[in-house]
Amino acid sequence: MVQMRFQYKFEKILSLKSREKEEAQAVYEEAVKKFEEAADKLYHLLKKKEDLESYQSSKLTNGLQVQEIRHHQQFIGNLEKSIEHCQKIVMNARNMMNFQQSQLMEKNIEVKKYEKIKEKDHLQFLADEKYAEGRMMDEISIQQYMNREIR
Repeated sequence: MVQMRFQYKFEKILSLKSREKEEAQAVYEEAVKKFEEAADKLYHLLKKKEDLESYQSSKLTNGLQVQEIRHHQQFIGNLEKSIEHCQKIVMNARNMMNFQQSQLMEKNIEVKKYEKIKEKDHLQFLADEKYAEGRMMDEISIQQYMNREIR
């Protein structure tokens, strides 16, 4: 008996979609990394500002020179500008990460669709193969019966 091999008609498309999904996964992971780096930088700037303010506050109770107060205020002002800039970077990185996540989800859905079609086609192939095998067995049985009748 000749054994047929299952050949999925959309195998090349599935392969292409899988590759696109892997690429989207890599781009998404890069976007997550950039977001985490930007968020980490923002956290450190905020922490630095908080530490400086608490240091200045503790120093004010003991007395601080006007020049030193001015210096701290200028430094805090510069930190606030850096924080504001960094917040924009974090927001853009978050938006990019969310966009890449939605792209990845779309690619994932496409791959799943083709995998589902492949699964259904394979089940149909197996059912057809089983049906053909049953018919062949019936034919063999009929031939054997006819050969016995002739003798």
